[in-house]
Amino acid sequence: MPHPFLSDDWIAEAHIIRAEYRGKTTSIPHSVRMNLVVTEMPFGDEALAAHMDTTSGDLELDKGHLDDADLQIEVDYVTARAILVEGNPQAGMQAFMAGKVRVQGDMSKLMLLQTMPPDNAARELAERLRDITG
Repeated sequence: MPHPFLSDDWIAEAHIIRAEYRGKTTSIPHSVRMNLVVTEMPFGDEALAAHMDTTSGDLELDKGHLDDADLQIEVDYVTARAILVEGNPQAGMQAFMAGKVRVQGDMSKLMLLQTMPPDNAARELAERLRDITG
């Protein structure tokens, strides 16, 4: 059943799907700890605080911020959905050039992640996440 992107139900389903793929995707060789602030949420009055951590070799995503993040990205909901669900890096670049994406901290860590080609299991995982998004 589809859920709004980044809703509590969507996040719960995403955790289940990610657990199924743990250890099946290519290990991420770059250690990146990134906080994410998603603004203009279509539900709720506040921005969503989330984080991404690759220090284990897997891509770990969850709500809340890390204390010692390498960088922080602030992005609007529509752009976050285009990048993270639709897999549209062009949307991210356009939003960055338009000033809709703000980066604080070590931007070189972000650039490292863009050099990683997704493997087949990662593509399949991304499709499953798209399927649960309403």
